[in-house]
Amino acid sequence: MVLAVSVDLRKSARVFAVVVAAVAGSALITACQNDPDIDITKLTAETDPPEVLYNQGLANLNAGKTTEAARKFEALDRQHPFSEYARKALVMNAFVSYRNGQYQEAINSTGRYLNLYPQSEDAAYAQYIQGLAYTKQIPAVTQDQKPAFKAIEAMQAVVDKYPDSQYVEDAQAKIRFARDQLAGKEMQVGRYYLERKEYLAAVSRFRAVVEQYPNTNQVEEALARLVEAYYAMGVTSEAQTAAAVLGHNYPDSQWYGDSFKLLQSGGLEPRESGNSWIARAGKKLIGA
Repeated sequence: MVLAVSVDLRKSARVFAVVVAAVAGSALITACQNDPDIDITKLTAETDPPEVLYNQGLANLNAGKTTEAARKFEALDRQHPFSEYARKALVMNAFVSYRNGQYQEAINSTGRYLNLYPQSEDAAYAQYIQGLAYTKQIPAVTQDQKPAFKAIEAMQAVVDKYPDSQYVEDAQAKIRFARDQLAGKEMQVGRYYLERKEYLAAVSRFRAVVEQYPNTNQVEEALARLVEAYYAMGVTSEAQTAAAVLGHNYPDSQWYGDSFKLLQSGGLEPRESGNSWIARAGKKLIGA
């Protein structure tokens, strides 16, 4: 009798274990089905060949399942670190991070890629993604502009190291944008000093715009502010030169009209002095 009871108990234990496993599996599948970013057809131990993992990552990316795509690319990097597909997965994972707004992760991934594969066919793309990640972090001109400097550095590397790549044109556009932000920061500080009548400090900022960022949208105002600051200081020759350079390059500008009226109010007119730093800098401007 004791033996029979033991056998029955063992059978019951096995049945219970099967039921528990079935319920757990059902719960897992239900949870996965409720998560739109998990590809339930790919729930494996992720020990597939590298080309399979890579293609699964691309398929998930094309389907908008960026989290699952990242998992595939990361699994490939872990399981097949020395394969050609792992190299490709690294740059694709950087793109996924950028697309998800994880800009520092994208920068880290591209930095690693460029250190490992600086001469590869995807190096230009990795450098470009890094530049985009920095560009997306450029804040308003009232804030610190360190990301703008980083964006210029990264995008200039695209232009210099990969001049024949398809990313050069947009890299140059992003450089212009970042430089305009830096010039805007100088203008913001310069206007602050001008309002406080700290004219030398203001001139220093406006001069930086004219000399360091001559082909930005901030130059017109910078020249007009130089007219204003120099005129207030009584340095009329520099004020006249700034107005002359402004009129030569932007004759229809409202900034020039205001500067002309300011000089007229003191019996002066725009007149360029060849010894002025403004005249020398003016030769580098867009309209020179």
